[in-house]
Amino acid sequence: MKAPLEWLSRHVALPTGTGPDAIADALLRIGFEVEDVVGVPVTTGDLVVGSVSTIEELSGFKKPIRFVTVDVGAGHGPGGGGDPREIICGATNFAVGDRVVVALPGAVLPGGFAIASRTTYGHLSDGMICSVRELGIGTEHDGILVLDADAQIGVDARDLIGAHDAVVELAVTPDRGYALSIRGLARELAAAFDVSFDDPAGGPAPDRPDPGWPVTIDDADGCGRFVTVRVSGVDPMAPSPFWMRRRLHAAGIRNISLAVDITNYVMLEFGQPLHAFDSGRIGGAITVRRATAGETLKTLDGSIRSLVTDDLVVADESGAISLAGVMGGESTEISPSTTDVVIEAANWDPAVIARTARRHKLPSEASRRFERGVDPEIAASAAEAAAALLVTYAGGRIAGRSTAAGRLPVRGPIALPLTEPERLAGRPYEPAVIIRRLVQVGCAVRPGATESSLEVTPPSWRPDLARAADLVEEVARLEDYQSIPTLLPLAPSGAGLTPGQRRERRISADLAASGLVEVLSFPFVGSADFDALGLAADDIRRFTADLANPLDTKRPSMRTTLLPGLLDTLGRNLSRGARDLALYELGLVFLPSRNAPRPPVLPVDRRPTNAELVVLDSSLPIQPRHVAAVFAGAFERPGWWGPGRDGGWADAIELARKVGRIAGVEFRMVAADQRPWHPGRCAGIRLGDWPVGFAGELHPEVIDRLGLPPRSAAMELDLDALPPAEVQVAPHISPFPPVHLDLAVVVQAEVAVAAVTNALRDGAGDLLESLRLFDVYTGDQLASGAKSLAFSLVVRAPDRTLTAAEAVAVRDAALAEAAARTGATLR
Repeated sequence: MKAPLEWLSRHVALPTGTGPDAIADALLRIGFEVEDVVGVPVTTGDLVVGSVSTIEELSGFKKPIRFVTVDVGAGHGPGGGGDPREIICGATNFAVGDRVVVALPGAVLPGGFAIASRTTYGHLSDGMICSVRELGIGTEHDGILVLDADAQIGVDARDLIGAHDAVVELAVTPDRGYALSIRGLARELAAAFDVSFDDPAGGPAPDRPDPGWPVTIDDADGCGRFVTVRVSGVDPMAPSPFWMRRRLHAAGIRNISLAVDITNYVMLEFGQPLHAFDSGRIGGAITVRRATAGETLKTLDGSIRSLVTDDLVVADESGAISLAGVMGGESTEISPSTTDVVIEAANWDPAVIARTARRHKLPSEASRRFERGVDPEIAASAAEAAAALLVTYAGGRIAGRSTAAGRLPVRGPIALPLTEPERLAGRPYEPAVIIRRLVQVGCAVRPGATESSLEVTPPSWRPDLARAADLVEEVARLEDYQSIPTLLPLAPSGAGLTPGQRRERRISADLAASGLVEVLSFPFVGSADFDALGLAADDIRRFTADLANPLDTKRPSMRTTLLPGLLDTLGRNLSRGARDLALYELGLVFLPSRNAPRPPVLPVDRRPTNAELVVLDSSLPIQPRHVAAVFAGAFERPGWWGPGRDGGWADAIELARKVGRIAGVEFRMVAADQRPWHPGRCAGIRLGDWPVGFAGELHPEVIDRLGLPPRSAAMELDLDALPPAEVQVAPHISPFPPVHLDLAVVVQAEVAVAAVTNALRDGAGDLLESLRLFDVYTGDQLASGAKSLAFSLVVRAPDRTLTAAEAVAVRDAALAEAAARTGATLR
C-alpha cells in the first residue's frame, strides 16, 4: 500500500512539523511494516504555473517542433517583467489556454538538469515546459503535464505538483485489510499520535427515493450487499482533475478516464472497491449469481475466461458482465461515448473472491482488498462519494440508488475483563486507557456484566477482532510495545543437559572430529527406498507409520532406518561432483506397533481427558534415536604423508567401536547377513548378546542401484538400546608399567576374527587393557584351510606392578578360552 502523506494529512490532524520519518516511525511503533519512504526529488530555482498564449508549428523538421509563448505572470517574464516567455517544445498534447508548469532559466530539475536560455531551431527558447518525468513526480512521458484550468498563473508550481509530498509504502498483513485505504491508515495515525480523526466516509449515505438499477442477489452467502448509484448526463470527455491524478499516481495507480479514476480514487480513500458500468450496455436487471457450467466472460484485459460453477458473477439478461470482486467485463465497460454510468459497490465473501482470483490467475487491486475483508457497512457511502465526484467533474445528475442485501456478518459483543491486558501483556493498563484505545480503534465500549469487565463490540471494518486477546493486542500496540518490560525468565534449577543429551553431543563431536560431516535428511521414505536397499518383502523395516497427508506421495511413510536419507544425500553430492564423502546423522526413527490403537480425534473446545491422552500416546510409534554413517571414496586423503586410503568395511566397524567407547560400553562384533550390507563383510554389533546395530560394506547390488562407488560402507546403531548414560569422569590411568605380549593362534579359515577376539578378551579377564589384531596370514606354512591371527596384548594392573608369571597367566587364560570356543591353537 502506497500512501501519500498529503492525502493522509487531510483526514488526521498531525502535530505541526511532523515529517515523513516521524510518520514512518509511528506506523512501525503500532505494528505496521514500513518498506520505504519516498520523497519527490528537489527542484531549485523558479518553477511557476504558466498559461499557453500562442502555438506556432515549425515545419521542415523530422519531428514535431512548436514555438510557444507562455504567460508566466508578473515578475517572471524576461528581465523580471510581465511579458510572456518564448519556449521551444516538442510535445503536442497541450493547446492554447492550457495551464502548464514552466521551469525558468536558472532552475535545476531533478538529475542536475539545469535550465538556461538558448537558441534552437532558429528561435530563442527562454525556459522549459515540463513533463511529469522531468519534474520527478512520475515515470510517464506521454507529453507535457497539463494542470487544471483554475490553476493561478505565476504561482510556485511546487505546491500544486506535490513537490513537498512523500509516499509511505507499507506491507499490509492479510489480517489488516482495512489498512489498504487512506481511511484506515489515517485512523491508525490518529491513534498513534493521539489526535483527532476525520472519517472521509462521514455519516450514513443520504436517502435516494429514486431507484438506481434493479438488482437481485441469488447467492446471499457470496454477496452480503450490492449497491448501485446511477449518474446520468455525464460529459464523456471531461478530464480527471489534476489533484486526483497526482494522488492516484503517487499511490501507484495510472490514470485512465474520469469515471475509472474516480472509482479507483474512492477505493484507495475508503477501502471499498467500486466498478463503473455503462448503463446503455447493460441488458436488463442485474443479478448476482454463480456462473453456469461452460459460461465465458471477456474481461477488461481482453482475455476470454472460462468460468466454473464456483465463480461468483454479476450478470444481466445477456449473461455474465463482471467477475465479482475481481475484474469487470468488456461488454459493459466505460467508453469515450458513455453518458450514463452505473456505479457498483458490493460486499463479497472473502474466500470466494480469493479462490476466483487464484483460479483465473487474475489478481487485482479489488480482489486484494475483498479477500482480506472490506467494511460491509460502507458500500452505500463509497458509491455516493464516487457519484458526487462524477457529478462535480463531469456534470449530470444522480438518478437514484438501489440496494440489495444478502447475509451480512453479525458482530456480537466481546467480554473483556479489565485485568486481561495486564495478564497477557505483562504490564498494568488503567481502565481509562483501555477504553480510550479501543474507542480509537473504532470499538463500541460499554460496562460489562461485572464492575471489573467491559463489553466491547468491534467495528465493522475489523473482522480480525474476534476475542478478548485480540482486543488486548490493540491496546498493547497503541500504547507502544516498547512500554512492555523486557525481562528474561529465570532459568529453572537443574543440571542442564541430561546425561543422554551429553552423550549424543559427545558422539556427534567425535564423529565430526574424525572427518565426517553431519547432515539432516528428511524423515520420509517410500517403498522404492526399501527396494533400493534390497529389503525382503517381510523385512520388519518395511512396516512403517504412514502419513495421512504426505509432502511427497512417493515417500508417504516415516523412516524406520536412517540409511535411505543418508544414502540419498550421499548420491546427490556424488552426482554434483563430490568425490570423497563421509556423512553421519543422529536422528529418530519411527517404529509402529502392530497392535497400536487408532489415534482418537481430540476435541478443540476442551482439554483432552487423561484416558484420551493415554490412548493417543499408545497410538504413537516408538521413536528410538539412531546414529548412522555412510562413506565412499578416500577415507584418508593422499598428501605428502602418503598415498591415502579408500574407506572400507573395517572403517565402518571401527566407527561403531568408537561410538561404543564414547558411550562407555564395549561392543561385540559377530559375522552377520543383513541387507543392505555385503553378506561376507557385515558385522552384527552386539552389547552382550543383544543386537544394537550393523556395520560393514554395502551389498554390490545396492551400490549398483544407487550409483555409488565400489566398496562404499555404512554403519547404523540404536543409541536407545545402550545402557542409560551416566556422567563420565576422567578415566583412571594406572601408574604402574604395562606388559606387552604377542599371541599368534591358528584357526580354521571360516572362523570369524571377531569370535576369536571376543574369546581372547573374555579369557584374559580384568587385567587385559587392550587387544589388537595386527596380522592375518595364510600360506604354505599352515595347513590347508587354516589361517594365522596375530594379536598384541597390553596387560596392566591398577594397583601393582605385574610379575612375569602373572602376565603369562593372563595370556594363557586368553588362549585357553579361545581354544575352547573357536578351536584356536598356539602357533
